[in-house]
Amino acid sequence: MGKVYLVGAGPGAPDLLTLRAAKLLGVADVVFFDALVHPDTVALAVNARKVAVGKRAGQLSPDQRFINRALVEAGLRHDSIVVRLKGGDPMLFGRAQEEIDALTSAGIEVEVVPGVTAALGAAASLATSLTRRGVSRSIAFATPRVGRGETAGEWADAVAASDTAILYMAAGEAEAVRAALIGRGIASTTPVVLVENATLPNERQIRGTLADLPALVDQRVAGPAIVCIGRVFAGADAPEVSAAAAAARGV
Repeated sequence: MGKVYLVGAGPGAPDLLTLRAAKLLGVADVVFFDALVHPDTVALAVNARKVAVGKRAGQLSPDQRFINRALVEAGLRHDSIVVRLKGGDPMLFGRAQEEIDALTSAGIEVEVVPGVTAALGAAASLATSLTRRGVSRSIAFATPRVGRGETAGEWADAVAASDTAILYMAAGEAEAVRAALIGRGIASTTPVVLVENATLPNERQIRGTLADLPALVDQRVAGPAIVCIGRVFAGADAPEVSAAAAAARGV
């Protein structure tokens, strides 16, 4: 029986992959990869069969049950090394638990290899610490998106109770997000930064306030974006430190 590795591909830039992740890709027999994983990262799996199983909002995507079955079938093959390559970190909004449960129920060994999540990649590009003495002692990672048959839960309450919030998969629901957060007492003047294509050369940082959120989203091009909210993001006139600028400096 083989072994399945749930591997974090990081926030975008291929050179932010961990050494362990790169090593596993180099010896993998099959790689199931998400839509947001950079092609250069997938290309590291030089000897593997590569299977695209990515999900994108509003597009036809593989059902999670299909992905679970495919992982189990691959893991049941004798001595196979299976990599499930997920954008960011597998354990944060990556449906990792569903895949882990399916694999362990089939008696297949699973190992998780963490990756840099988009929130931390964006914070690095913004040169803004998500925690700061006297300003931010708590962080919420949240998403307003729900799957078929699920309820929204109290994500907005968690955001309202935190000093800093990073919203994943929220750009498509900007109006509802703004209404939910203002309705829970978050000031409409709270600083917001929309970071598109975090850590990549075409990264964009769009700054404003919570009141501006729908207008900020309208300025997006097409890439994945996360919404950063909180007083730590004040100083909209500060110079941007983008991935492109870092590349120009040879970083």
